[in-house]
Amino acid sequence: MTRSTRSPLPRARHEHLLREVELRGSVRAARVAEELGVSEVTVRRDIVELDRAGRLVRVHGGAIALAEAREPRAARALVGVVVPSASAHFPLVVRGMEAVAAPLRARLVLGVSHYRADAEERQVERLLSLGAQGLVVAPTTRDRSDADVAAWLAGLPVPTVLLERRTERTAALASVDSARTDHVHGAVLAVEHLARLGHDAVALASYDRTPTAPSVRDGYRAAVADLGLRTAPTVSLPKGEDDPEALDAALEGFLDLCRGTGTRAVLVHTDDHASRLVEAALDRGLRVPEDLAVVAYDDENAELAAVPLTAVGSPRRELGQEALRMVVERIAEDASVPRPPRHVQLLPRLTVRRSCGARP
Repeated sequence: MTRSTRSPLPRARHEHLLREVELRGSVRAARVAEELGVSEVTVRRDIVELDRAGRLVRVHGGAIALAEAREPRAARALVGVVVPSASAHFPLVVRGMEAVAAPLRARLVLGVSHYRADAEERQVERLLSLGAQGLVVAPTTRDRSDADVAAWLAGLPVPTVLLERRTERTAALASVDSARTDHVHGAVLAVEHLARLGHDAVALASYDRTPTAPSVRDGYRAAVADLGLRTAPTVSLPKGEDDPEALDAALEGFLDLCRGTGTRAVLVHTDDHASRLVEAALDRGLRVPEDLAVVAYDDENAELAAVPLTAVGSPRRELGQEALRMVVERIAEDASVPRPPRHVQLLPRLTVRRSCGARP
């Protein structure tokens, strides 16, 4: 049979995929690519689009029908998940895992460490005692060195995916699979956005007691250098929940520095800190964004600020989905021919709202 040299249009490919999934219950991307005479990458992209539209469910190597995904089946993998917090960032990551657990035939068991290394290790021991065949762990980095974290993770007896943490600092961490947001890129996005709006200087205020902050600072410095922006204030902020007066004083000092240097654009990590900064600016009689353009790093509550905040946000659901796929694939692989470790970085998104001066 002679195959046409003209590739099917996207709509025709989508219809073919949906028809095959309906008839067979599942499809393999490689087989569909061969049938249609297109690249496997093209078919995978089509599957992602149909998955997002809720027409089928993407799985490793292909797709399955919605009915197949919803049909209760015995789990073939028990995966333990340990996160530092049951609020702020991680709930959506876990929901992303839950969304793909059924089609991956995985059962999740969750543990929360509350940013305590001893609790984290106890949670992992508990999950292993329950029979966890793989782990997804977002380790706390407070009061613990990278070397200690690396040695602990590398010594765990089951496949482990490091979640939302940098991996390049030690050789041991480099040997562990990881899935994280590219926060360096996120900071670059924010600074470039403000520069395109005409600002020749962008200040940075960040809450540094988070694993995200070093990457935000790295991206900020890189963008300022690449764009040739003039020097602007950079400050560290306290958390604020335990000592709101200390945070208020730090924000007032930051505003003074911006005024003294003629800086009219700022990147603030986190969005809660950015929201407090906007309130402090408004209390001074400043207009946001006319007198001070603000971009928040994190998008948890950004749209609820007094002036809705333009914000950089992580693709949290997708991050959870990717992490679970990685650990399930690692559980299923032939141990005699292991694949090299994979480090997956997902790009954050910039959502434009009123605080920066651009049209949403």
